Amino acid sequence: MKSLNFKEELSLLIRAKCPIIYVVTWEEERAEKAIAQVAKECGPPRQMHYYDLVRGFEHNQEGKNNLLQALQIVETSDRQAATIYVFRDLHRRLASQRLDEILVRQLRNLYRSFRNSRKTLILLSPLLEMPSELEEQVAVLYFPLPENTEIRNIIEQMIPPEQLRMEGNSLEQLIKACMGMTRDRICHTLSKSIVQKHFLNESDIDRVLIEKQKRIRQTEFLEFFTPNETLDSIGGLDNFKLWLMQRQQAFSDEARAFGLPNPRGVLLLGIQGTGKSLCAKAIANLWRLPLLRLDVGRLFGSLVGQSESRTRQTIQLAEALAPCILWIDEIDKAFGGISNSTGDSGTSQRVLGTLLTWMQEKSSPVFVVATANNIHALPPELLRKGRFDELFFINLPTYEERKEIFLLHLKRFRPMELRNFDIDKMAAISKEFSGAEIEQAIVEGMYRAFHEQRDVSTEDILGAIAETYPLASTAREQISFMQAWATQGRARSASRGEVIDIPSDKLSVKLGDVTLMDNATKDITDKSRSKHRPLPLPPLPQIKSSSDS
Repeated sequence: MKSLNFKEELSLLIRAKCPIIYVVTWEEERAEKAIAQVAKECGPPRQMHYYDLVRGFEHNQEGKNNLLQALQIVETSDRQAATIYVFRDLHRRLASQRLDEILVRQLRNLYRSFRNSRKTLILLSPLLEMPSELEEQVAVLYFPLPENTEIRNIIEQMIPPEQLRMEGNSLEQLIKACMGMTRDRICHTLSKSIVQKHFLNESDIDRVLIEKQKRIRQTEFLEFFTPNETLDSIGGLDNFKLWLMQRQQAFSDEARAFGLPNPRGVLLLGIQGTGKSLCAKAIANLWRLPLLRLDVGRLFGSLVGQSESRTRQTIQLAEALAPCILWIDEIDKAFGGISNSTGDSGTSQRVLGTLLTWMQEKSSPVFVVATANNIHALPPELLRKGRFDELFFINLPTYEERKEIFLLHLKRFRPMELRNFDIDKMAAISKEFSGAEIEQAIVEGMYRAFHEQRDVSTEDILGAIAETYPLASTAREQISFMQAWATQGRARSASRGEVIDIPSDKLSVKLGDVTLMDNATKDITDKSRSKHRPLPLPPLPQIKSSSDS
């Protein structure tokens, strides 16, 4: 069934004689114009009356600062008249901390009175505040932010053609940059450029993006990223990189014409410090899409219904910015053990349910990137196919991947002295080190050299490696469990090779025809091996797969 837009759905509810409709929007004026247009097109056309506490009813100023009186006037009005009453900003009176029981009772009375009439009460508010007594009586609609066609009309109405200096597809990029902003914010942003320069050009796209970042930052639970990381910033993970490059044009018109659906998302599972967050940023850079980071912990509010409202606001913003990438970092910490959680009266379950339903049913081009460290804490319904296109497991880096990681960090820290470092030797003795631990070992070696007022050398880094206890050593049982879980075919490997022991001959350095081993390095290697000696993997745990549930 084709989904209805706002006007179609509102018209359907009015013609179906739905007594009370709650419209959630920050754009009061724009929403009222849309409601008035729907009222004219209904058969028969509806009269419009507007009310707020300060002015009362606009047509006769009755009911000023007396909400109960205003609702009683509505209830006693002509039952045969086809009328829509728009009440503004009732959310404060319906919020739990200021809930007016008399108001709730009057709204329920209105519901019974309006059921068989052509009168409709529309509550217009920027926030959804719904007492449980009204949940079954009130229909809720979310007024959408401006879309492409409307944004184009806004720009053409505001800016004379001679002041619109856009070349190529710059206008399309400006329209896309304005997605996710209200009409007023778009107008204010473009007006700044007109006042300052008397024209619009490509540079104003950056101004719009900065304004958009400010708006998203105001939500407190969404953060707008402009990532600089690329796939070249990631060492290894060749399988994952290939998978991403195959989908680089996935959101293009050519992909739709080919018959491809929009990609849904990817879940990155793995060990801490292996670059999962870096991967999320690299995806946005590769695909040239805006990146939104969702702080799930801040979704949960202290007020009743606030968490669910914030979740819906997140979805609305992400869809308004589409195509975009929604990054949910460490999703296991937010929803881990949710099936056994009863301390929040089911709020976590409702928030997760809203997210999962949206992920399953969404048609908008929003690509979800979720990362997780603790596999067994994830709810099974999150892992099943349909939520994500693929589940990737990011293991500890292999020998070749460690060489790449050392090379990447040394290029950043010491680009001119790169040839002076024995990368093969460092990669060989840093077995079971994650990418983050390799970076920290290099930094530790640099501190040693800085303290002695000389430049850093291979020996400094080797010494830092030998004195570092990696996570694979301190949390061996947990990591072994994760590796065993992944080897059962439950997730796709992000790397081409498996972590294997490095033969001792790989630790040697050949100088001409003579093979020498640095004694100090050999001692360090022996200590590292004895300290980080791998334990045998535990028996593969019998975990019920999501497909069995």
